[in-house]
Amino acid sequence: MKLVIFDVDGTLVDSQNIIVASQHAAFAAFGIEPPSRELSLSIVGLSLAEAFIVLAGPHAPIEGLVTAYKDAFGVLRTDPALAEPLFPGAEECLAGLERRDDVLLGIATGKTRRGVSHLLDRHQWHTRFATIQTADGAPSKPHPAMILQAMEEVGASPDDTVMIGDSSYDMAMARAAGVLPIGVSWGFQPVAALTEAGADCIVDSYEDLAPVLDAFLSRLSPAEA
Repeated sequence: MKLVIFDVDGTLVDSQNIIVASQHAAFAAFGIEPPSRELSLSIVGLSLAEAFIVLAGPHAPIEGLVTAYKDAFGVLRTDPALAEPLFPGAEECLAGLERRDDVLLGIATGKTRRGVSHLLDRHQWHTRFATIQTADGAPSKPHPAMILQAMEEVGASPDDTVMIGDSSYDMAMARAAGVLPIGVSWGFQPVAALTEAGADCIVDSYEDLAPVLDAFLSRLSPAEA
């Protein structure tokens, strides 16, 4: 059985507008000048606390910023202009993988469990993923804990697991866990950052991802060889 793990923000969903808006609201609540959009998006994938340490420094009111961000996000997600649409091809890719009897799907995300639950509700994904790892239950990426926990939950080995994400944190996490890292170019970080972090390959669309996954899924693990 193969385990295919997806990052969420920047990989499955285009959440950049609501992330930046929520960050700005959090900084405004504390009278702090918000960072540039580029910097705001560069930390997507980290846990909220780690992200705000990068954005505001370790001496900033991190706990308060995290709370303000969550509160703003909860309000702003009702604004159609700040929707989190799926990237083109994401639903078709997931549906195709779900139909296979040799694949389990997983999520490893810097989102909170509450944020993921909203996503599952919106897209009717409650039965789609065999394992869901969030920032609430593991150290922040690039620590490998999310992937290690996911593999343990479903009984998968590193040789039979792949991590798909848009950030250097995803790639470094995958390398640290000993699984195959596949980068996507449509997310929030430049391709060079993914390459430097150890991406095995980088795809430009879900259509391009399909043959890469087919090759991974068709190969024998050492235990099967």
